[in-house]
Amino acid sequence: MDFSFSEEQQLLRESLARYVEREYTFEKRRAIQRSAEGFSHEVWSAFAEMGLLGLTTPEEYGGYGGSAVDTLVVSQVLGSGLVVEPYLASVVLGTGLVARAGSTAQKESLLPAAARGELLLTLAHAEPDSRYELAEVATSARRQGNQFVLQGHKAVVPWGAQADRLIVSARTAGGPRDAQGISLFVIERGMKGVGARDYRTIDGQRAAEVKLDDVLVGADAVLGPLDGALPLLEAIADVGAAALCAEAVGVMETLNAQTLEYIKTRQQFGQPIGRFQVLQHRAVDMFIHLEQSKSIALLAAVRADSADAAERRRAVSAAKAHLGRSGRAVTQMAIQLHGGMGVTDELPASHYAKRLTMIDFHLGDADFHVERFVADARG
Repeated sequence: MDFSFSEEQQLLRESLARYVEREYTFEKRRAIQRSAEGFSHEVWSAFAEMGLLGLTTPEEYGGYGGSAVDTLVVSQVLGSGLVVEPYLASVVLGTGLVARAGSTAQKESLLPAAARGELLLTLAHAEPDSRYELAEVATSARRQGNQFVLQGHKAVVPWGAQADRLIVSARTAGGPRDAQGISLFVIERGMKGVGARDYRTIDGQRAAEVKLDDVLVGADAVLGPLDGALPLLEAIADVGAAALCAEAVGVMETLNAQTLEYIKTRQQFGQPIGRFQVLQHRAVDMFIHLEQSKSIALLAAVRADSADAAERRRAVSAAKAHLGRSGRAVTQMAIQLHGGMGVTDELPASHYAKRLTMIDFHLGDADFHVERFVADARG
C-alpha cells in the first residue's frame, strides 16, 4: 500500500501551513478566542477560498470530493497551528452527515453555502447521561400530523451557539438505549423553542448546552432514514475520530518542536539543560510517541471511509486509543521539561497541552476505544 501523499495533497499542506504560520500567530489566536463568537469570520472566509470547507463535499454541490486522507492533511496543519475555527464540527461532522445522508433538496440548500463559508453546521448528539454511547438518546421527536415535536437536552454541543444549523439526534421509536428508533433532524438555531447556553472549553474553543422545548419541524427536516440513523452516526463519529487523531499529530509535532527548542536555550548550571542526558532521553521518548502516532493516524484515515464497518472501527479505535495515551505522555513530558513555565497561560506549550487533553475526550477517550476494540475482536 502506498502511504505517500499525492502532489495535490502536498500542495494543499504547504499552502495551508504557510497561511497558518504567517497569518495565524499565537497572539492573533488569543484575540480570536476573546471575541464574541470565539472564531474569526475572516479566517473562515480564507479557508473557504482555499477550498478547505468543501474539501470532502461532492463536486456537484460545490466541493472537491476529497477523502478522509485529505481531511488528515488539513487537520494536521490545523493542529500544528492550534487553530480554533470549527473545522471538525462544521466540515467533518456537519457537512459530512449532510453529504452522506441528505436528500437532494437538503444537499442543494446546505452544502454549497457551507463550502462557501456562509453556513455553519454542527452535530448536536451527546446528552448529559450518554457518555460515549451513541445509542443513548433520550431526546424525543413525537409525530404531530406531518410534523415532529422535539423535546430534550443536548450537552457540550461543539459551537452550538454559533452554528446556523444543528443536526439533532432524537428518538422517534423505542427506548433510550435501543439501536433502532434514532432519527436526525436539521433545525435552525434561532427557531422557536431552541435555546443555547454558550461557554468556552478549557482548550479555548466553544460549546453549548442546547435545550429543545417543543420545537416544531416539518418532515423535510429529517436527515437520512427515519428510525435508522445509528449506523450513520457511527460512521461519521469514526470519520471525526480519525480527523481528531490527525489533529493530535499536528499538536504533538509542534509541542515537541517547542520543547526541544526550549531545552536547547534554557540555561541551568551554566549550560543548556538539553545537555543533560536524562532530558535528552525524555526528548527521544517524545519523538518516538510522535512517529508512532503519525503512522497509526494515517492508517485510521485510510480506513475511515471503508465500507467495511468492522475494519473501520478497528483502525479508528486503535488510533484513538494510541493517540489518547501518547498525547497524555507527550503532554506530561513537555510540561515537565518546560518546568514551571509549562503551565503558564503566556507560554504556548500549556495551550497545546490543553488541546491534546480535549482531543482525547472528544468522540471517545482512550479507555473507551480500547474496550471497543477488544469487544469487536471478541465478536
